[in-house]
Amino acid sequence: MKLLSLLVAVATLAVTVTTIAQETVNPGGLATIRGAATIDETRAADKLKRVIKDKNPIARNYVHQPPVIPHQTRGYRIDLNSNKCLSCHSWKHAAETGATKISLTHFQTRDGKTLSDVSPRRYFCVQCHVTQADAAPLVDNTFEPVESLGNE
Repeated sequence: MKLLSLLVAVATLAVTVTTIAQETVNPGGLATIRGAATIDETRAADKLKRVIKDKNPIARNYVHQPPVIPHQTRGYRIDLNSNKCLSCHSWKHAAETGATKISLTHFQTRDGKTLSDVSPRRYFCVQCHVTQADAAPLVDNTFEPVESLGNE
């Protein structure tokens, strides 16, 4: 009798756990960037956005905003051993390539010491700079740029 009761309890528990696991999370009516996919499913990646080819950079909206990258960077190698960006944007190569030189701030340590080469904290360009793309905003926003920058 005890064995039968134990089996019934285990079966009930298994059905309950399975039912709870199959329920989807209710987002409360909010749409997400991820879409309607549930947490446990993998959805296909969105198509890559069209990169605006070698155009003037988009104007900045606030002071100290990192400028966006006005050209394709897919395939650029940026790791501990090399940085493709520096082959054009370093002070040594910028004049001959016509690229914008990296800022003097990229040679400073967090303690304000100026180095003879790019500071390790500024070496990985794409942690701050992104490629400008022809893409719609992910969410609506009412951000207004700083007037003193003269953006329209």
